[in-house]
Order: sequence, then structure tokens, then C-alpha cells
Amino acid sequence: MSDLATMLIAAHADLSKRLTDVPEALRPTSVEAAYEVQHKVAATLGPIGGWKVGAPGGTRVCGALPASGVAPSPARLSAAVNPYRGIEAEVAFRMKADLPPRATPYTRDEVVAAIGTMHPAIEVLETRFLDPDKFDLLTNLADTQSHGGFIYGPGTLNWHGIDLTTMTCEQHVDGKLSKDKVGYPFGEILDMMDWLANVGAVWAGGLKEGQFVTCGSWTGKECVSASANVRVSFTSLGEVLLRYTN
Repeated sequence: MSDLATMLIAAHADLSKRLTDVPEALRPTSVEAAYEVQHKVAATLGPIGGWKVGAPGGTRVCGALPASGVAPSPARLSAAVNPYRGIEAEVAFRMKADLPPRATPYTRDEVVAAIGTMHPAIEVLETRFLDPDKFDLLTNLADTQSHGGFIYGPGTLNWHGIDLTTMTCEQHVDGKLSKDKVGYPFGEILDMMDWLANVGAVWAGGLKEGQFVTCGSWTGKECVSASANVRVSFTSLGEVLLRYTN
């Protein structure tokens, strides 16, 4: 898979090298092969500032988020540098303690004790493919599922009592409600954290203090214009703001 990794690394560095196609021989045929590519690319992008974890199609997957792409709300991004401009409304945790790899799996209580705050968030999608929808899950997993950046809103310390099954997410673009959703769509959110701590993040030394973990899209992907103003709000958590500028 090293050839695909090389192609993706080049596309990260130069938008003109985004891929219109990937030869069948280079496409990963297993989750392990997809992660092999993803990890090689991640190693070239600097320190890890967080993680994404989700379950597209019911398959739990994850990816490391470069610290260089993590920013507080309100955030501004260049439309020229971000041509795809996909956005996803998400809920994220921020770690207050390390969970390094170990032989004995972390219990739920240990994982919860290592979590500091819960945040409203926007995952910015920027793909190394001209059209990521042309590719299968494994090929997109190799590209960290089109991760391009992460914008976080205010942190809530007393998140333990928040009922995510009744929490409402609203996504506004240019002042108009574009999407809304009641309830976290992937079951028990702490199941994601358990899996990431014990499986997904092990290759990179585990979860670390200060890292964010964003836990999957509430409302699905939406691509916006080059001058879009985006506001995502969650009841009980607050809002996160992103503006694209020419």
C-alpha cells in the first residue's frame, strides 16, 4: 500500500495532485491495509491533536487528527485552501489524562475518569480525492475519511448527566437551518471511547492528555460555498462557528 500512501501524501501537500482515480491494484482490500496507508500518511502530518471515531455502515473506524488542523471557535478558513468544504456537526470529548497502551483493557470507569470535557464541534472535510463518493469505505479510510480540520466550541465539565438521546443538533448555513437531528446516531457514545482507548489509538501510543476525540457526524456531510458562514448548536453544549473566506 506504500504507493497509495505516497500519492495521498503528495495530495496533502499540493491540491493539484488530488486523485481522480486509484488503480484497483493500489486500493486496500482489508481494514488492516487501509490503516497501514493511513498511518504512513499521518506520520508525515506532524503531532496528533485528536482522533475521529465513527461507525459508517456499522463498521467502527478511526483516524488521527493532525494538531495543525485543530482550532477553537470562531474559526476562519480559506476557501482556496479548502476547495471541498465539507462540514459535519459532531460532539467531541477532550482528554484530561493519558490512556497509554497496556495488556489489560481499560474499563469504562477508567475511560470516563480520563475524559475532561465535552464540546460541540465541526469536523471539516477535505479530501485527497476529487470525488470521495467514487471510492469504497476502505479507500476512504486510507484517506482518514476525508479529514481536513477540527473546530471546537466551549467545553462542558458536567457532561455526565447530559442525555444525548434527547439532545438536539441544529446546523445553520448562511443564517438558514440546513439540517437538524435529535439524538446521537451511533448508540452509546462511550462505546466509541472504550474501543478507541483499547484498540483504535494503540498504534500511536494511546489517547493523550489534551487530545480531542470527535465521535461521528450527527447530521451527515454537507458541502458549503466559498463564503459560507456555518453555525452548529447543540442543546446543553452550546455552539461552534466557522466561516469560509475567499
